[in-house]
Amino acid sequence: MTLNNYLQQSWHRLQEDKEAWKSHLMQWRREDAVLRLEHPTRLDRAHALGYRAKQGILVMRVRVLRGGHTRPDRSGGGSTKHMRKRLALRKGYRHIAEERAAKKYTNCEVLNSYFLAKDGKHDWYEVILVDRAHPVVMADHRLRGLAQRRGRVFRGITAAGRRTRGLRWKGKGVEKARPSRRAHKRLL
Repeated sequence: MTLNNYLQQSWHRLQEDKEAWKSHLMQWRREDAVLRLEHPTRLDRAHALGYRAKQGILVMRVRVLRGGHTRPDRSGGGSTKHMRKRLALRKGYRHIAEERAAKKYTNCEVLNSYFLAKDGKHDWYEVILVDRAHPVVMADHRLRGLAQRRGRVFRGITAAGRRTRGLRWKGKGVEKARPSRRAHKRLL
């Protein structure tokens, strides 16, 4: 078996041990919503998504509130017959987590992210960030091009953003997703 297989097994074993898993979640609930980590919690998943243990690459644990994310009601006047009580959240929690990490660390670009855990109230994700001005990043040809694309997460270019925009699928049923939902109307 490879090292990644052992890491995956140890992660699954931790989740099966209910008491240990519960104590982890209790600790994470008490911490900040966006917390910088020294090392990724799921090293196998982080490596698969481009994490390397080098300077200029950061890992954040982000906590996102689960639920409907209803927008505030419009003020004044009566509500119309067709006014919805709830608005469906179009963005995924993972995309929201990436945006929050990028807002906290404005000098960094989001490389990728992955799911960590969830309970009845929160979802946790780990977001991998790249410092765009760090000399080690500028010397790496793979990271340099990525770091120069500013605002990737806010333009929906990360994997979670592409999923939100409906770009994971091709062909029948998603003809209107490209180049974007808004631009498709303008092309006609």
